Amino acid sequence: MPTLKIQTNAPLPDAAWDVLLTSASARMAELLGKPESYVMVIAEPTAKMCFGGSQAPLAYLELKSLGLPEGRTGELSAALTELVGEHLGVPAGRVYIEFSSPPRHLFGFNGGTF
Repeated sequence: MPTLKIQTNAPLPDAAWDVLLTSASARMAELLGKPESYVMVIAEPTAKMCFGGSQAPLAYLELKSLGLPEGRTGELSAALTELVGEHLGVPAGRVYIEFSSPPRHLFGFNGGTF
């Protein structure tokens, strides 16, 4: 159930969003060792964002996953920052990432919970 949400004010054509979504999905499955069939990626292009007093391109990401390996958040942060830099052109210093690992009973799927 890895879920990656990407919010950004970086401009990107629709076709490039499609490439980012599929690239992010495959990369999350690989990094977390989970089947890609369970990976969800949400892209929210947003025009109204400010970081450090500047509206220059930035990104805020949320990665939620059951059993998220807390000892690997540094590695995951580096991979996600690279992904955002490659596809959106957002510099590493303008990316925030929130990691969370919800308890199984607090994440629903297919009419039940995990």
